[in-house]
Amino acid sequence: MHPKSGRDVVITGIGLVTSLGVGLGAHVEKLRGAEPLLPVLDFDVLPSHPVHPLPEIDWSGQIPRRGDQRQMENWQRLGVYAAGLALDDAGLKEDLDACAEMDLFVAAGGGERDVAVDSLIVEAARGRDDREIVLNEKLTTELRPTLFLAQLSNLLAGNITIVHKVTGSSRTFMGEESAGVSAFEIAHARIAAGQSTRCLVGSAFVAERPDIMFHVTSLGQNDRALAQSRDPSVRPDGVVLGTVGAFMVLEERSAAEARGARIYATLDAVAGDRGSREENRLEQRLIRLADTVAPEAQAVDLVVSAAPGIPAIDARQAASIDQLYPDATLRRPVTAFGHSVEAQFPLSVALAALAVAADHPLAPLAADDRQGNTPARTAVIAASGMRRGEAMARVSRFD
Repeated sequence: MHPKSGRDVVITGIGLVTSLGVGLGAHVEKLRGAEPLLPVLDFDVLPSHPVHPLPEIDWSGQIPRRGDQRQMENWQRLGVYAAGLALDDAGLKEDLDACAEMDLFVAAGGGERDVAVDSLIVEAARGRDDREIVLNEKLTTELRPTLFLAQLSNLLAGNITIVHKVTGSSRTFMGEESAGVSAFEIAHARIAAGQSTRCLVGSAFVAERPDIMFHVTSLGQNDRALAQSRDPSVRPDGVVLGTVGAFMVLEERSAAEARGARIYATLDAVAGDRGSREENRLEQRLIRLADTVAPEAQAVDLVVSAAPGIPAIDARQAASIDQLYPDATLRRPVTAFGHSVEAQFPLSVALAALAVAADHPLAPLAADDRQGNTPARTAVIAASGMRRGEAMARVSRFD
């Protein structure tokens, strides 16, 4: 492990909203139990697609102006809310000077679609051979430009800036799960290089979206076992989407210590890569990333698997983890929280940070998690996307 430095990247604030509840208070007690977490699921949004739903939230707790709330869709509200929780947790919400120079890194997907227009286009195209003409006609007559202007991906960062006055540089990353990786990777690199002092980093994803469910179905990766059983204890055999808002405040260690901040953990390293998964290239990529992020396997107490819930991908990742870190405790968030795409990596980093900061083991997140009976001091996050992208990160207890 590298020697301590004033430029170590530390985590000083965590804002978390999932189907299990709102804020750290709703999560910490559940994450310290000895029994696997029972997921919260909604089987009625679309019967063939159970989801981990958005919990009940009083948006005014972090977005006080009704006008600001009205001009956002739920995924933006969720991101702004979780970002506010992270700033509160770090003790920086009312520090206008700190927020003014704080950099913002957001992983975002596309905005919500106009499902009514999508349905109209499909119906109009039935039984016609000139579907391209039908599509162009409907796109020019039915779409509302204001809807799509309000759904631009970088408006999540814009709304965080407006509501929370985080007015340093701002970057929005797109590209499924890898977007969440890139947000943390760039933020970590900037602080380690002395280019940033504080960064607000994270993502938000709302699962209750028929258009996203359609994409998962079109990939042939949707769950059937859980949907048919409607029993939360049944292990899914495919992707079950999960609502997550996860933001963190990252700081230069010397700056955090100078203001007397509580430090959850040190974010030691983040690395991502993407490429073909043919043959054993996925496994080779994870091994290469592990050599970069956490080559000392004996020092790793916990692995948090940011896997998507696709059996074939999850199994390949699990086999690599077994090879790389055979003695480490293993936790799989996808069973308890669902797959939250851009927010999956931020959620996993947050869980790892809470685990190494605690004096107790992280609760099992799935019935077949590899058990560990001692608190973790060093944790690795291993990520794989539904279609592409692998990543690794390491967090360690702050001493």
